[in-house]
Amino acid sequence: MKFAEVAKPSPAGDEVLIKLCAASVNPLDVFLMKGAPWNRLFPGLGRPKYEILGCDIAGRVEAVGRNARRFQPGDEVFGVTGFSGNGFAEYTCAREEKLALKPANLSFEDAAAVPIAASTALQGLRDKGRIQAGYKVLVEGASGGVGTFAVQIAKAFEAEVTAVCSTRNVNTARSIGADHVIDYTLADFARSGQRYDLILGANAHHSILDYRRSLSQNGIYVAAGGGVGRILQGLLLGPLLSLIGRKKMGFFLANINQKDLLFLKDLLEAGKVVPVIDRRYPLSEAAEALRYLAAGHAQGKVVLTV
Repeated sequence: MKFAEVAKPSPAGDEVLIKLCAASVNPLDVFLMKGAPWNRLFPGLGRPKYEILGCDIAGRVEAVGRNARRFQPGDEVFGVTGFSGNGFAEYTCAREEKLALKPANLSFEDAAAVPIAASTALQGLRDKGRIQAGYKVLVEGASGGVGTFAVQIAKAFEAEVTAVCSTRNVNTARSIGADHVIDYTLADFARSGQRYDLILGANAHHSILDYRRSLSQNGIYVAAGGGVGRILQGLLLGPLLSLIGRKKMGFFLANINQKDLLFLKDLLEAGKVVPVIDRRYPLSEAAEALRYLAAGHAQGKVVLTV
């Protein structure tokens, strides 16, 4: 990666041009940078169409496309650019339906940390996990970007939350509202005998059979992250195991949309959810930010300031 001058973009019909104030780094950016796993066997297959990475953004609207009606210049917004990237820049364009007005009580850096990670947590818990008040919910990978949002969102739904993380993240998990914390270096939740109504694998490390054994009779396991092997288990074995008994299992990818961004905005402005930011880097050090995230030890989100 390199830091370079590029042409200032112009918004298409349903897009807005945004002068960025912040962006955040996601595993998706690392995936697009390295290429899909099959690229190692067939170099060049599936190479990214765009050369500027970055999806999570926050900034001010500078101009609007001819068909854009929801925003006007000067509006402070947060959201995503989509799989096209182009978010690690001073200016970028995004479709109106992928944006919302920035929460009034959040800085641009905090707002940029929200869209992908928080939407993934919300949709995994609410839409795929069918969370209800009183549910016993386990979040594995509770100290990462998705996990820190998942713990807080599950608490907002009045669930009883167990967070799984490493020793150095135990206090963070407690500070964001986890009712119980399991230090995976000392104990294995899959061998505890405890059963959960919903398990969200924000960073799945166990086999899909371990998750299934840890579910209650009508429990649901949702894989939202992890290595390629765990993702394939969720995609291939999840639907098959779901046909046996009442337990449901599977993997999903979030669909970032304005409706959910507005839902999250309400939670953020009410103080029920607070972004956890580990490190901040200037835009010129985006490569180092990606290296840090790829190492797998980030506590919460990694943000770029523009």
